[in-house]
Amino acid sequence: MTFRVLEPRPTTGADQLAIDVLVGLSERPKRLPSSLFYDDEGSRLFQAITKTPDYYPPRAELEIFESRGPELLASVAGSPVNVVDLGAGDGHKTAVLLDQLLQEGSPVRYVPIDISGGALATVTSSMAERFPGLEIEGLQSEYFNGLRWLGEQSDRRSMVLFLGSNIGNFDKARARGFLRQLWMALNDGDLALIGFDLKKDIEQLLAAYNDSEGLTSAFNLNLLTRMNTELGADFDVSRFRHYGTYNAETGAMESYLVSQEAQTVRIPALQATFTFQPWEPIHTEYSYKYLRSDIRDLARFTGFEIVDEALDENGWFCSSLWRAKKG
Repeated sequence: MTFRVLEPRPTTGADQLAIDVLVGLSERPKRLPSSLFYDDEGSRLFQAITKTPDYYPPRAELEIFESRGPELLASVAGSPVNVVDLGAGDGHKTAVLLDQLLQEGSPVRYVPIDISGGALATVTSSMAERFPGLEIEGLQSEYFNGLRWLGEQSDRRSMVLFLGSNIGNFDKARARGFLRQLWMALNDGDLALIGFDLKKDIEQLLAAYNDSEGLTSAFNLNLLTRMNTELGADFDVSRFRHYGTYNAETGAMESYLVSQEAQTVRIPALQATFTFQPWEPIHTEYSYKYLRSDIRDLARFTGFEIVDEALDENGWFCSSLWRAKKG
């Protein structure tokens, strides 16, 4: 197992947090990027959310891999392949696919790519323990720089995993931009396995993002606690509430932190003060949902062809396998 740093982050985590908060709370309307959710407590809360009955996407995707994984992997089974994991998380779903490839006798190199050295250390150690002898090379890098480096260094075909409906965190224009950048970073014939949360009954979506145990609310409100802890802010968390709603026009679940009264918040690390009107929101997350026709259009627009698709038994989630077409 090796661990390579391709591109150290130019700023510290605290620096980036301060920049994101200053920019986001200065906008109108106020907004904070969803990447700020994932400090240690946020990551713990998200893992708890994924185990609630209301939050279906992880279970649906795992069901697909367990039941249809060998079919999705058929085009690379038995041949040398780089399994490239973009933002691997704890890697438990990826492990299902790796196990299936290894059982087929495929020479596999596992390549997680993440800007966070801590996240890489966790997933590479976990995979090395689970799969002794598996070739592992973590790349600490921005996604596309890592992919370009890998394409230049390796003559193996790559299968890129972008799982967990992470593509839904981008609006439709940014999703096209992200996937076109992915296409540009790949070699002809490389593959991408992408998770898409499908459009479905609105009440079901609302339940998933407003779970009955209150974990999603705690997850969203933890953003305020993080700013208090790391930036010295004086947010009174009890004076805000989580609000999750579905925008039928855009097809996105949207999450907000809403100030329940007029208040002023000081953030000493920024040497700045921010005022909130009663019921003023801070936007924290989009989660766009897709039709299967949207997925086909997105693949065609960004230079890919769809090789295979698999849905869970309920038809709630789609794992779509794409091939980069070049030349």
